[in-house]
Amino acid sequence: MARIAIPTRDQAPTSTHSTLDAIGSQAGYIPNMFRILASSPDTFAGVISFQGAMSRALNVKTRDAIALAVTQANDCSYCLNAHTYIGKSSVKSSSEEIALNRQGSSKDPKRAAAAMFAKALVERRGKVTDHELAAVRAAGYTDPEIIDITALAVQFVLTNFINNMADTDADFPSVSPV
Repeated sequence: MARIAIPTRDQAPTSTHSTLDAIGSQAGYIPNMFRILASSPDTFAGVISFQGAMSRALNVKTRDAIALAVTQANDCSYCLNAHTYIGKSSVKSSSEEIALNRQGSSKDPKRAAAAMFAKALVERRGKVTDHELAAVRAAGYTDPEIIDITALAVQFVLTNFINNMADTDADFPSVSPV
């Protein structure tokens, strides 16, 4: 059971209803994470705005690889379930690719470099080595793209921390631990 109350759409502040409705329309339901976030309209607006902006960074397969690498590093079962589901259903990643992403890797060498860099960012709290920075550059990422990888990692750290803190009730199919 979640340690933070998960409001229904109608219990959430009125200012969040239109965004919750849009999420529900897109996903077919309103995931628990968004309902928890809606408890705090300012946090909800900030997260939604940040996610919207970051949805244009890099490509969807790379964003999902970063999400899985960061989420595995933060041991967030709610987000692992969500991103594995999204990886399979929307991104169309194979089970093998998802398993590699969770380890900070990929079958695609450039994507592997992004996932590994994101994992290192989280594990080192941003203090990556010169070698790790050189490796992501050698894979073909520009400095603006490296900033995007870092911002995406932070986005996923934020939702991982909220869901770990709240012990958000799962509403995506469960995945096995690595």
